[in-house]
Amino acid sequence: MTSDGPAVERLRDYLRTLKPEARAMLVAELERGMLRGEEAVGSELILQELRRAIRVAGQPVPRIGDAARLFFVPVEPFLIDDGADHKRLGRIARVSLEPIWDWMGRDLMPAEAKALSEDVNRALLDDDRVKAEQLTRALHDRAVMRIREAMAAVSGDDKARRRLVVQVGTPRAFEDLGTLAGILASRDVFTDLGRRLPNHMRAFEREQIDPVKSLLDSATAQKTAAATPSGKSDVFLYGFIMIMSRLASPWQLIRLATRAADSDDTARIAETPYAVAVTLVIGEVECTVSDLRAELKARRPVTSLLKNIHDAARGLRSEIDLSGDSQWSRQLTAIRTEVSNVLKTEIESTPGRVRRLLRPRPAKDIPAGALLDATDVSEAETLVEFVGACRTYANELAVNEVTMRSYSELQHYLESGTKVLLDALRHAGDADRPFRQSQVDAAIRFCRTVFGTDYAGLLAKAAEIAAQAATVERKPVRA
Repeated sequence: MTSDGPAVERLRDYLRTLKPEARAMLVAELERGMLRGEEAVGSELILQELRRAIRVAGQPVPRIGDAARLFFVPVEPFLIDDGADHKRLGRIARVSLEPIWDWMGRDLMPAEAKALSEDVNRALLDDDRVKAEQLTRALHDRAVMRIREAMAAVSGDDKARRRLVVQVGTPRAFEDLGTLAGILASRDVFTDLGRRLPNHMRAFEREQIDPVKSLLDSATAQKTAAATPSGKSDVFLYGFIMIMSRLASPWQLIRLATRAADSDDTARIAETPYAVAVTLVIGEVECTVSDLRAELKARRPVTSLLKNIHDAARGLRSEIDLSGDSQWSRQLTAIRTEVSNVLKTEIESTPGRVRRLLRPRPAKDIPAGALLDATDVSEAETLVEFVGACRTYANELAVNEVTMRSYSELQHYLESGTKVLLDALRHAGDADRPFRQSQVDAAIRFCRTVFGTDYAGLLAKAAEIAAQAATVERKPVRA
């Protein structure tokens, strides 16, 4: 037994038996998976042992993944796991990294990328991390220059721009390249800012806002980056994204903007570079609404999304004066209207879903041994929880009336309907008893959400007594 343990030794023995080609293929696949954010349990250990076996055998192997991972380290704080066609400002989808890396090595600067990547790979094989990072920095500088040249070359030429998008291979290729160049051009500033910022800010009040604002002002003073399409500097945009990711309530980022303007007036805020903080928060809310729509369609719980939208909308309206006509006020109005429209249909349909599951049925209409469909019950329970959440957040989500009406319908139906279900269970025969029991069980789950655990517990006890009574009534009487 080695100091690493028998499992690691067995792994080493197995990897030594692989052919060089198999080892190279396995390294490439594992590293590409890590690049895409699909790291499996034990991947690092397997890679470590593979590299050890490769060094011992003196085997050359392309290390695409490691070179790419080093290259994209500065981008990590700005990566998201959304689809490649996302609409989040200043972000890059993790799934877009591999196509961008391939394009750089194939079309943008094939000779430089190949040479520097090979040098990086050799340094990593030699465990010379310092040299690998120095070489990666050189690749960063070349990439920024070449990316900006490529983007400038297609400026104003729609056909050339479309061709570039096809070459890169991501839906937002032009935006992705601009974001990548902006981050890499100021990577040292962002690294320093990330090191100085608190890891997590539970509350973002004056005592936290002022030090963070000073850090951001200091970062912008270190380097004035090229302007982004929004007209604000890259340092402000990406600095705000880094700060927002460390806030317990991301919408509170707007407090930096009101503090910088020393006002809640939209016109005064818009005159400062900090205005992009408001734009970012509103953009994040819009993306959350898209997530809400998708989760509702998939019949998954959405309470946390509703809370995030509610808190952000309330925060925007309370921290900034949106009473006048401004771009931000129009955007927020559009968001609330969209949320209301998305929610209303689901809210109004919930009482009907519950009634269809719990409606009393004649025994002759119930097949022997039938049960309610478990998926239907789970989906209905999710909807009941959803209506309860909407009731909590109804004001900011603009669904007050429809939520109160539907919730009242649910309460009334469950209060009256469960009595009927218990009576049906009490008099059920052998054939229909399983179905009656499944209806009562479903009603207990719905009542737990609407009336609470104590009420559901009493209902469960009543159901137990009803089931026992049915069994007793069905026992034959001896003469």
